[in-house]
Amino acid sequence: MKHTTALLVILCSLVSFAQQPYKRTLKLMGSRFDITVIAKTQEKGDAYIDTAVAEITRIEKLISSWDPNSETSKINNNAGVKPVKVAAELFHLIERAIRISKLTDGAFDISYASMDRIWKFDGSMTVMPFAKDIEASVLKVGFDNIILNKENNTVFLKLKGMKIGFGAIGKGYAADKAKDLLQSKGVVSGIINASGDMNTWGKQTNGDTWKVAITNPLNKNKVFALLPVLNGAVVTSGNYEKYVNFNGTRYAHIIDPRTGYPSTGIISVTVFAPKAELADALATSVFVMGKETGLDRINQLPNIDCIIIDDKGNIFKSNNIVIDKL
Repeated sequence: MKHTTALLVILCSLVSFAQQPYKRTLKLMGSRFDITVIAKTQEKGDAYIDTAVAEITRIEKLISSWDPNSETSKINNNAGVKPVKVAAELFHLIERAIRISKLTDGAFDISYASMDRIWKFDGSMTVMPFAKDIEASVLKVGFDNIILNKENNTVFLKLKGMKIGFGAIGKGYAADKAKDLLQSKGVVSGIINASGDMNTWGKQTNGDTWKVAITNPLNKNKVFALLPVLNGAVVTSGNYEKYVNFNGTRYAHIIDPRTGYPSTGIISVTVFAPKAELADALATSVFVMGKETGLDRINQLPNIDCIIIDDKGNIFKSNNIVIDKL
């Protein structure tokens, strides 16, 4: 009996120190965030999630173009006037964004924020915009007009009225930063899901790798694949809800910053990458580049994979993805 009692005590101790998942859903950066951490107690889990929330809120204040006091707003307000000195963190984010612009031949461009909004996807637009208006809408867009000075950490937008925005990269960056901070605090496993920008690390409590479900937007109730995500990020972008049809062509809300015309032919892009920031930017870029050019570009990048679903429901994938269909 003594041995049995001792065994029970040991088992109870093990149970008390077992890691459990703790999750919170909340609105941050204007989007839904689901934050899951593996921790020993509810108290620790809550504290870790509070830490992640504080970090995401900090990032939002840094990059928000809606906050008049943010450094991003100061850059935009001084477009065509003078360079603005910014924090090294923001400077490096803009620097990386420009590298992605070059990588995608301008399909990704944070100066898209300069575009005149002539396309409406709320049901109010009944005729196609005039070609001259579309061409005029992108006159102030162009990453080549973002001038960086490394010595002084300054950012200068050459054209008056020019703006930058982080809508296609900000949530991914925030998810990366929150993940890095939690790992530094000793959180062994978790998921940060920023409205489709998912960042994972570690494993589930049963030892299994975290998995992401891939659905076809034309049949959203059916999962066609479950793919593992080990210490990496996966971002899914979709345009199957915001679009217009003119002359038999479906124009979606993701617009090519080079031409002013919306993307066509694709309804969903899922990108797997080491960082959510990069996956976020590339998912948008593939929409703009189209499936042939997009897949070709993805196949040239190490440790990056992609699944594309076109507007007819056909599935295309990059070379290194193996889909075990369910």
